[in-house]
Amino acid sequence: MRQANSLVGKTLGELAKHIKPGISTLQLDRIADEFIRDHGAVPTFKGFPSKLGGPFPASICTSVNDVVVHGIPDATTILREGDIISIDCGTLYKGFNGDSCYTFCVGEVSDEVKQLLEVTKASLYNAIDVACAGNHLGDIGHAVQTLCESQGYGVVRVLTGHGIGREMHEEPQVPNYGSQGEGVMLKSGMCLAIEPMVTMGSRKVMLMSDRWTIKTLDGKPAAHFEHTIAVRHGKADILSTFSEIESLDIN
Repeated sequence: MRQANSLVGKTLGELAKHIKPGISTLQLDRIADEFIRDHGAVPTFKGFPSKLGGPFPASICTSVNDVVVHGIPDATTILREGDIISIDCGTLYKGFNGDSCYTFCVGEVSDEVKQLLEVTKASLYNAIDVACAGNHLGDIGHAVQTLCESQGYGVVRVLTGHGIGREMHEEPQVPNYGSQGEGVMLKSGMCLAIEPMVTMGSRKVMLMSDRWTIKTLDGKPAAHFEHTIAVRHGKADILSTFSEIESLDIN
C-alpha cells in the first residue's frame, strides 16, 4: 500500500511540472499513463467500471474549474491562465491500490480561488488528525464539514471517500460531513481514502451526459484533495504524499 501510494504521489509530482497554460488534459493523461507503467504499475482508473455508464476511458481524472470529480481528459480541454485543475490518480502495484488527488493552480488564480484551495486542503489534514483508532467515521466528516462550512463553502454530500486496499473502492464509505462519535469505529490497520470535495457556492452537483463528469450546479469552482491513510493508535499514517508537488513550490 505504501509503495502504490508513493507512486501516485510521484505521478502527481511529475504532472505538476507540466501544468501550465496551453497544455491539454489529454496530454496530461498520456504523461501519467507512461509514468505509471514505466514504474511497474497499472493506472487503476483506466477501464474502471461504472454503474451509470461505460468504463472510464483514461488513466487520470482531470477536473477543471467547476468540475468536481471524474473529468475525462480530452484534446479539446486546454488549460488557461487562472484555471484550477483537480487531478485524481490511482495505481495498482503488486496487488494493492494507491489513490490521491491534488487541485493545482494554472498560473495565477484569484485570491478567492486560492482561499478555497487552502481551506479544502486544510480540512483534509484536520480529518486525518482525527482518523485514529477508537474514533469514528463521523469524526472525519465532522472535521471537514465544520471547517469548510464555517468559511461559507459547500461540502458535497453525494460523493464520499472510501476504504481501499486490494480493491480501489472498499467499505466503508467516508463522508465529508457527519457528527462526532457516530458511524463505524476506526480500528488500527484500516486503510481509508479521505477526500474532501468542496465547492465555492452550493453543494449541489449534476452528472453530465458522459455519465462520469460531475459539475457544480451553480457553475462555481470546486476543489478536491485526497490522501490514502492507514489508521493507527494516536496518529494516522499518511501513505500517499504531496511532497513531490510541494517541493516544486508551484502552489
